[in-house]
Amino acid sequence: MSSLDSKRAGRPIDPDKREAIVLAAAQSFFNVGFAATSIEQVAAIAGVSKVTIYNRFGDKRALFTAAVEHECEKMRSSFAVPSMPAGTVRQRLIAIGEAMTAFLSRDEMVQFDRRIAAETEHEPAIGAAFLAAGPYRMKTAFTAFLRAMSEAGELAITDHELAAEQFVSMCKGMGDLERRFGEPIDEKRNEERIAAAVEVFFSAYGVDSEAE
Repeated sequence: MSSLDSKRAGRPIDPDKREAIVLAAAQSFFNVGFAATSIEQVAAIAGVSKVTIYNRFGDKRALFTAAVEHECEKMRSSFAVPSMPAGTVRQRLIAIGEAMTAFLSRDEMVQFDRRIAAETEHEPAIGAAFLAAGPYRMKTAFTAFLRAMSEAGELAITDHELAAEQFVSMCKGMGDLERRFGEPIDEKRNEERIAAAVEVFFSAYGVDSEAE
């Protein structure tokens, strides 16, 4: 349960019901955008009353944040050190790059990104909520992963947050921009970007044991 939920007063909501609400919210926000989504619509999709949603989430913006957090959790889990498969740091970074690229390449994510960007022009707080709930939280998780690898002597990084941004930017390359403007996804080029990103990353932050 997110920290947002723990701050809400009232009776705890059934976990399955909460999951249904968040999934319904994500479906609506992704399909029609923030402005066109209503609490009534989400309640109807989830099969609950709008009072239940208001009692738990408070307002539409908080519900939006929960939906974004839920979607981003799918990728953020890849950055947790205990969940990473055994292998070299290179292999782990490739797995992270692949998870991130696959997540951002989903049709609904591309559509959602476009909608949020458009709606932020009219309501900047929506963009801020998206950044806080998704990209910034994932950057924090990835930064923690890189710090753990540095402390283990597997990488030599001084500014872990900057290194996280650099790796993500290299993995996305022009592919991120191309997706936003309707270009087809080039899986082969994505693989090449990720592989090259890992090599460039290690040329800057690698240690001798990984360079062999």
